[in-house]
Amino acid sequence: MPDSNSKGSRWPELLEMTRHRVLAFIRQPEAVFWVFAFPVVLAAVLGFAFKSGDPKPSIVAVIADSLPADTTALLEQMDHLDVKTYATRDEAENGLRGGKVDAWLTAVNPTEVRLDPVRPDSELARLRLLVALSEMPTEFLTIDPVKEKGSRYIDFLFPGLLGMNLMGTGLWSIGFGVAEHRQRKILKRLLVTPMRKSSFLLSFLMSRMVFLVGEVIALSAFAVWVLDVPIRASLFQFGLLCVIGAIGFAGLGLLTASRVKTIEGVSGMMNFVMMPMWLGSGVFFSYERFPEFLHPLLRLLPLTALNDALRATMLDGTSLTQLGPELLVLLAWTVLPFWLALKIFRWQ
Repeated sequence: MPDSNSKGSRWPELLEMTRHRVLAFIRQPEAVFWVFAFPVVLAAVLGFAFKSGDPKPSIVAVIADSLPADTTALLEQMDHLDVKTYATRDEAENGLRGGKVDAWLTAVNPTEVRLDPVRPDSELARLRLLVALSEMPTEFLTIDPVKEKGSRYIDFLFPGLLGMNLMGTGLWSIGFGVAEHRQRKILKRLLVTPMRKSSFLLSFLMSRMVFLVGEVIALSAFAVWVLDVPIRASLFQFGLLCVIGAIGFAGLGLLTASRVKTIEGVSGMMNFVMMPMWLGSGVFFSYERFPEFLHPLLRLLPLTALNDALRATMLDGTSLTQLGPELLVLLAWTVLPFWLALKIFRWQ
């Protein structure tokens, strides 16, 4: 009997095992798609979005009739400045707080530039304004940094990070749980039991709610006590939004994993579902920076609606009755994915 460890027998067994692995991979269409097709799609989308071109202009707000006409005309002529006019100081302040503008100017003799120096875009806007107004007297321009709680960049950022965390843990924990049960043949065994699909899928939602409490409390306590982020509406409203968002993303996770057979397949599906929300739901910057024709589509994403509702609740103290559009989007993403998951879910 030949020695399996001898030099002469190593290559045939190595080649045979390699052939077996390649054929096993090819027989998984979802794995082939995520390895070969999806990177090309992702490269095409990001390449188109970030292809070389002219530098993006800084968005600068002015109050209507507050600046001399020649100053406003000078700013509008600058290639790297996009001037937006607001009717009141409060509107300009809200635009800065919500990340819709990088800085805003108001005539207080000397003219004041209001910005958050922590934001890179605001600092770039300051430099561009200094260049634009360099021919005027030095005392014309003064910087008023944003320091008030609720107006800082960290106040804008935290609700987005909380929403992204609820999305990630909801999708990944549920999706991987279902895919693991299917890959380990546990679902096949449950097929012969009287268990209903609705009970099985609801158990994933309920277990997600158990961990949600500790997750939200830990993150929110750190934000409030360490980062000094405000919560200006009721804690009940804040908690309710977190629950609705978490259930919606858990339902989306169930839908995503309802037919996928492997861990590799569900991983690719999760990335495919979350990628548009990572890029377009206003986690790190306002989604209004995208072209205006995309805004209605971006507002239909569940993470966009959750982020908008959390920011309005935490920073502005907006009541639930004023969050109708956001709540409708969240409720739709709570009901429809679970209903579709029940329709298309298979035990094997």
